[in-house]
Amino acid sequence: MRSNARPPLAWRTTWCLGDTDVVVGISAGGRTRFVLGALDEAERRGSLRIAIVCNAGSPLGRAADIAIEVDTGPEVIAGSTRLKAGTVQKLVLNMVSTTVFTRMGRTHRGRMVGVVASNEKLRDRAARIVADLSGLPLDEARRRLDEAGGDVRAALAAVRRP
Repeated sequence: MRSNARPPLAWRTTWCLGDTDVVVGISAGGRTRFVLGALDEAERRGSLRIAIVCNAGSPLGRAADIAIEVDTGPEVIAGSTRLKAGTVQKLVLNMVSTTVFTRMGRTHRGRMVGVVASNEKLRDRAARIVADLSGLPLDEARRRLDEAGGDVRAALAAVRRP
């Protein structure tokens, strides 16, 4: 089903989508025209299309290569899709992203090793991960992490080398 509401041309020309990309369309009811238009554009460019909807058999679900349809039932407050539908979609996105980064090798022995330590809290977390997985004392793990430019995987690889 083609949508009449395509994303603006200015947006579409900046999208670098191709046949190795995935586009995820999210809509509670599965009828949001802008989201349908985005999936149309993704199809035109050969990208895999995934829909996350709370309405089985919706136009968005039918437009996708993979439809994740979660029946949440009617909202407690009619028209307020941020309640059940929005919460369920956030949970589905968490499951999808966790699966993706696990399959991409960003985890090791149940720990996130694909951490981008962009602030002090994350640098502390990265150091604890290196210490935990390597058996090094925390101060040594911090030193190794600094030597690896903050890259947890590189720090762990350096520890494993003689």
